[in-house]
Amino acid sequence: MSNHNPNAACIDIRGLYKTYGPVHALEGVDLAIAPGQIHGFLGPNGAGKTTTLRILMGLMRATAGHASIFGLDVWFNSTRIRRDVGYLPGDARFYGWMRGTAFLAFCDRTRGGTHGQEIARLIECFGLDARRRIRDYSAGMKQKLGLIQALMHRPRLLILDEPTTALDPLVQETLYDELRNAVGRGQTVLFSSHMLSEVERLCDRVAIIRKGRIIEDSTVGDLRTRAAQGDAVRKVEFTLRNGALAHVQPPPALTGAAAGEGRWIGQWCGPVDGLLPWLARMDVTDVMIGAPSLEDLFREYYKDDGAGVTDRSAT
Repeated sequence: MSNHNPNAACIDIRGLYKTYGPVHALEGVDLAIAPGQIHGFLGPNGAGKTTTLRILMGLMRATAGHASIFGLDVWFNSTRIRRDVGYLPGDARFYGWMRGTAFLAFCDRTRGGTHGQEIARLIECFGLDARRRIRDYSAGMKQKLGLIQALMHRPRLLILDEPTTALDPLVQETLYDELRNAVGRGQTVLFSSHMLSEVERLCDRVAIIRKGRIIEDSTVGDLRTRAAQGDAVRKVEFTLRNGALAHVQPPPALTGAAAGEGRWIGQWCGPVDGLLPWLARMDVTDVMIGAPSLEDLFREYYKDDGAGVTDRSAT
């Protein structure tokens, strides 16, 4: 790996703008990412995630503002920076006539030709038949190939644009394990996604982008705490001993319906200390109060957009 300044922020973006005539793709993006973490980059399609990542990779020049990786300007030092970056674009394309083995060997030669052992390990890990021609690959196989070329040289920084696209759940788990191991070795990961569940599960911090602006940059723990405050929504289930719900008058913040045999399933909106006294007056034999949902918090950020981040179950 190159000997860059170890004290520099891994990624530093300040006042980044990108316009296409009257279209404003980015409007003053500010984002700093410290080394040795998985930083989620969350937002719906069209929010500006891919544009930001392409600028970081030196594939597109910003209209205004500044972005650096390892303390180096991403436009003027893109060739040097790429030595220590593994990049998976959201629209990865390959030469269909090549075999997977040939493509990975080509990538290896451009990176010094010393990563054959790691390539073999990743091929086995992801279960890729690398001997076939790429034109015969499914979308999931192409995604595996793209991930292997990004991971193979164990770069200081991984920039992955929606990397779980087309992967089945078992392969997604394999990728998550690889990224956690990478961070354990001191690598940094910038992980773009529109999937709330994987960002919440995998990332240390998350930056949320909306209409070309960063509107939130916090730890996942801080976001969970915020979701537990104010008008957070929790799933509530309880069962009455005598099974009679006909005369139960729930408080206004508790919505839902009887599910038979004295069981109630619904939602509570607001601080949980408003629900507990009411439950204490009921002859309850069983109760479950779920944790606040980050999905509801994120939905607030996008409620005026007509689109938003999604949970995996919704796709």
